[in-house]
Amino acid sequence: MAHRARKLTAELVARVERMEADPGPEPGTREHTEDEFAAMADALLGDYRPDELWVFAYGSLIWNPEFDFLESCPATAFGWHRSFCLKLTRWRGTREFPALMLALDRGGSCQGLVYRLPPRDHATQLTQLLVREIDANPPTNVPRWIGVRTNKGLLRALAFVAARDGNAYAGRLPPDRVAHVLARAAGHWGSAAQYLFRTVTMLEEHGIRDRNLWRIQSLVADEIESAGLDGHQFPEARFMQR
Repeated sequence: MAHRARKLTAELVARVERMEADPGPEPGTREHTEDEFAAMADALLGDYRPDELWVFAYGSLIWNPEFDFLESCPATAFGWHRSFCLKLTRWRGTREFPALMLALDRGGSCQGLVYRLPPRDHATQLTQLLVREIDANPPTNVPRWIGVRTNKGLLRALAFVAARDGNAYAGRLPPDRVAHVLARAAGHWGSAAQYLFRTVTMLEEHGIRDRNLWRIQSLVADEIESAGLDGHQFPEARFMQR
């Protein structure tokens, strides 16, 4: 009999949900200043000054955009794919047990959403996005204008993509390794499993099914369930039951 794929649920995520202390920037890195973020926004507008500012979302920007927008619609980015290829030692991971976060990596295609932002100060809007999405200096998750296909035709949108020469680039990892990490890692923003669950749930609500992501969420569910059945406490971290 074929094995029925397990689905990650809120109940499974709750088993591993916890908060860890923020360790701060890694040695050799630092946080950007306000002036540096503003300069990055100006540089982006120097490369391309849109009449309408569109932002491409593929992960947490779908379930927690934290900005005002006038409309959103499905979009596909060609030449990029959604990948857990960024290593995090803050936010949803620690120095002792780093997490993985989604970014756009080269190759393939990615279905997501694009948001149209209000027609006001684009420099300020871009700066706010940069503050949210870039967490280290030098950064590995970097802003880039990309082309996306929508029901409105081709649009140019801002996206955040992985810099393969960045310190936090984890490369292409096998799904079982990704699942092992996501089932265990957490930081001061909560668990990596929660991040995955929220992303998959919102993609599903929008009718987007990423085959690789669906496989990973099933593997994470298996990891958490197996740990629960064993009554096993992972030695790498403290888990809080809720």
